[in-house]
Amino acid sequence: MTYRRWLVVGVAFAVIGAVVAAFAIFYGNFSPRGYVEDRYSRATSRDLGSDAVAYTSNRTPSQVSKEITDAWQPADQYVDGSGVYLRYDDDSVVILPLAAGSVILLERMTTAYPRYHSRVGSHWGWGRGSTVRGGGPGSGK
Repeated sequence: MTYRRWLVVGVAFAVIGAVVAAFAIFYGNFSPRGYVEDRYSRATSRDLGSDAVAYTSNRTPSQVSKEITDAWQPADQYVDGSGVYLRYDDDSVVILPLAAGSVILLERMTTAYPRYHSRVGSHWGWGRGSTVRGGGPGSGK
């Protein structure tokens, strides 16, 4: 009788696990891109060609940046008077001010880095959490 009880409990946990996994797959965000797509309004008129997809928010760039970075920690971040520039492994999220809110631009790093290089310069390194400089003896000199 004890084995039967454990079998029932095991099957119940397996079913619950399958339901949770299915919910996460269909309704979850697994990237900063998915997070932005789910939470902000699409603004096709503000796209930059076919490379940067635009979204808008009625919040300031610093508020939007906080929302995004609280959910997805960027590898690098640069902030100046023109906006907030977030670098992730494959994507960039650039948040620029509008008269009433912000425009959020999603773009692959392969096109974002050349576009924003004059702004972010050496602030965006390559690789997760790394910088352009190496980390050996004498680094930072």
